[in-house]
Amino acid sequence: MILRENYLNRIRPFYDSPLIKIIVGVRRCGKSVLLRQIADEIHRQDAPHNSIIFVDLDDYANRELLDPDHLFSFITEKLEGLDGQKAYLFFDEIQNVRNFELVVNSLNNTGRASIFLTGSNSKLLSGELATKLGGRTLAFRMMPFNFREFLQFKEDELRSNAHEGHLDPSGLLPHYLQWGGFPLVCDQKDDESRRVVLDNLYSSIVLRDIIQRSKTSSPATLENVLDYLIANSSATISGNNIAAVLSDSARKVSAPTVYDLLKSIEDSYIVSKVERFDIRGKKILSFEAKEYVCDLGFFHVRKNRVKDEWNCVMETAVYNELLSRGMRVYIGKTYKGEIDFIAERDGKRCYLQVAYLMADEDTREREFGAFRAIGDEYPKYVISMDPLTMSRDGITHLRLVDFLTDENLLTLR
Repeated sequence: MILRENYLNRIRPFYDSPLIKIIVGVRRCGKSVLLRQIADEIHRQDAPHNSIIFVDLDDYANRELLDPDHLFSFITEKLEGLDGQKAYLFFDEIQNVRNFELVVNSLNNTGRASIFLTGSNSKLLSGELATKLGGRTLAFRMMPFNFREFLQFKEDELRSNAHEGHLDPSGLLPHYLQWGGFPLVCDQKDDESRRVVLDNLYSSIVLRDIIQRSKTSSPATLENVLDYLIANSSATISGNNIAAVLSDSARKVSAPTVYDLLKSIEDSYIVSKVERFDIRGKKILSFEAKEYVCDLGFFHVRKNRVKDEWNCVMETAVYNELLSRGMRVYIGKTYKGEIDFIAERDGKRCYLQVAYLMADEDTREREFGAFRAIGDEYPKYVISMDPLTMSRDGITHLRLVDFLTDENLLTLR
């Protein structure tokens, strides 16, 4: 089992906090495993075993607890047996319980429990939920394996391919960029099995996390919109443009319908919307956002394009890595064009430009020159697949494999 230290580090300071800890992310990215790792860690810190109460609400054996009254009674009885001792409550896939927020709020108001939740739908972060819980929540976005976690999972294979004791992760990078980091997919031994798992995972997300919860009257249109988003990961997205692409002589798809479906799709965390940020005006721009698929395995099995495929893969890989590091990410708008990403965390920032290969001077000039329109002193990076680094003009060039394997190479100021 891979210890998801990337997320544990962020959550540890709040193990005993009265704030409700919410772990969200796409289905099967490892939220349940992370929740159990937190429970195990708390137990190792001398919390009695009976003070840790774990409820898997995706488990058929717990079907009666999907009723909010039964769940509340079940937990209350457990708390009474602790004689006032603090409890640690873990609810996996809490959104399966009707009116779960009322149960969670009541349990939190007792002051006797530290509460952890997971869910595969951003209903957990909705304004309504925040209101009912009085704003007493902390949210942590979880992703499938990043490349460092993927290498841990593939450690035996990595060591078997080592040359004179030197571990070279670049040999596994093409595999990761093709099949992504879903733990179930990483565990498969051949490409056909990986494809089958990805197809089934995709169907599960579409059926359970989008169609059923959105109650859409047009599942076929929703799937078409989702396929379009995945195939065009990293491209500028417009509801009007998608509606025009999907409409034909036999079927009309309206822009308002597309925007409703976009919201339902984004709520499942299968894609993420990235807004533009005006660097000079220091404000978020609500138009011309981009969408990025959460895992490149989905891009591989659902894509329908060849043009600019590697640029898409590069941008998506960098964006998902930044998210896995807990950063807020925007597209940078300048008066002359745009910067691929602005990455922010704890009030600090850096800029990133992403390219597949910079084989000629024109390409290098385009990528490095994009930063000339920015007058501030935040760190600037160009990331590409080139085998040699070409830093210049105070701008750092990083190879993609180095960026993905070493967090310390990226500085925010």
